Formats: sequence, structure tokens, C-alpha cells
Amino acid sequence: MQTAAKIFVISGPSGSGKSTLLKKLFSEYPSTFGFSISHTTRKPRPGEQDGKDYHFVEKEHMISEVEAGKFIESATFSGNMYGTSIKAVEDVVAQGKVCVLDIDMQGVKLVKNTSLNPKYIFVRPPSFEILEQRLRGRGTEKEEAVLARLSAAKEEMEYGATPGAYDHVIINDDLDIAYEALKKAIFVQ
Repeated sequence: MQTAAKIFVISGPSGSGKSTLLKKLFSEYPSTFGFSISHTTRKPRPGEQDGKDYHFVEKEHMISEVEAGKFIESATFSGNMYGTSIKAVEDVVAQGKVCVLDIDMQGVKLVKNTSLNPKYIFVRPPSFEILEQRLRGRGTEKEEAVLARLSAAKEEMEYGATPGAYDHVIINDDLDIAYEALKKAIFVQ
């Protein structure tokens, strides 16, 4: 199957189901897509691997790399830096794969200022209440981190509803339906 673009930006609030949808996509099309592995200064969660889930780096290192212009986008959330390096995208494209960027709203706004020209896809939960249930259901974060994610989610959902901000908006209420919508957004010219 052929995609319309070589780079896709997938965005949505934490807990919207982006990661689950992307895992399904990569599982079904392992030779088509490559994931640009983001950098972060946060510590790994249980089961996360350096170089697979994120490049886990020290804050000083990331700051110097960002200042040197080696990142397409970077943002700070809950005291931790996150970002996409130019090299991470180049590595995927060099393998002949379509690059997928999983970034937040701040990152989307920064990518819009580059010459990358990706397709933008926003994944949103069916409601804010369901998003809160999903985040609390993880049980992986302290209350202040959950509240910070919920606050950020409100902003992201408002931006996601802005006309022209994204090429496609997918409501992740039913995983199978949302996955079909994601494939349609990617593969339909």
C-alpha cells in the first residue's frame, strides 16, 4: 500500500490511545512505517527500553543538542523535556520507511514551522471524562502528574478542534473503528 506522505504527525492528549493505535499499525505494516524515537529526560517507566520507546538522556545533554539545532521540536512537560531529533527522522527515511512522529501540541506547532510538510492526524478521546478514567486507570503516575496531563489535555483538545490545525481528527471511542479511520487517513490519497 502506498501512502500520500513520507512523514505523518500523530498527536493527541496522553491517554487518547495514540500508542495503542500506532502499535497496531506497526504490527500490521512492519516494513512500511518507522517510528521516530523521541528523546526525553524523564526516567523510563516499567517495561520501557532505551532506544526503543525513547532515547532516555540527561537534561544537560538534551539542552545542548536542542541549542545546537539538532532537534525538529522539543517541549517541556511536567518538568521533563521531550523532543524529536532531525537524526531520528532521517534514520527512518533512510530505511525507506514512512516516518511517524508521535508528538504533543507544542511539537505540532513547531513542526508546522519546518519544511517537513507532513500529514497531521489528531487522536482524541470520546470525552474528557473518559480520558480522565484512562489516565487514572494506568496507575503509573502521582496525582500531580495526572492533573498536569489533564490540564494539558484540555488545551490539546481545544487545539485539535481548531479548523485547519489537523488534516484528520480520529475519535478513539472504539479501537477497531479508530484504527480503520487511522489507516484511511494514512493510505487514502
